[in-house]
Amino acid sequence: MTPTFVRACALDDLEDDTPKRVELEGVPVALVRTEGEVFAVSDICSHANVSLSEGEVEDCQIECWLHGSSFDLRTGKPSGLPATRPVPVYPVKIEGDDVLVSVTQES
Repeated sequence: MTPTFVRACALDDLEDDTPKRVELEGVPVALVRTEGEVFAVSDICSHANVSLSEGEVEDCQIECWLHGSSFDLRTGKPSGLPATRPVPVYPVKIEGDDVLVSVTQES
C-alpha cells in the first residue's frame, strides 16, 4: 500500500526538542523536530494511555512523563522499563514549509 501523506503542520510550528501533538485521520501523533530532522510517533505511550507529547525530548528519544519510559524517535522502541512494546513510527516528509505525515502505513 502506498503511503498517503497529509499535512500535519508548518515546519515553523515545531520548536527544536519540543513535542507537538496533532491528530491526523483520527490518529494522535507526536511530532518532534530534533537533530535537524522531524519525526512522527504515536502520541500514546505503549505502557499507559498517556500523551507522549507532554514529555521531554533528549538524544533522539521522547520520554513518557508519567513513568519515565523513553522511546527512540527513529524506531519507536522503548529504551527502558516499564514500557516493553514499541510505539508506532510514521513516515515524514517535508515539502516547502509543510510537514507531511503518513498514518496509513507504519514503519
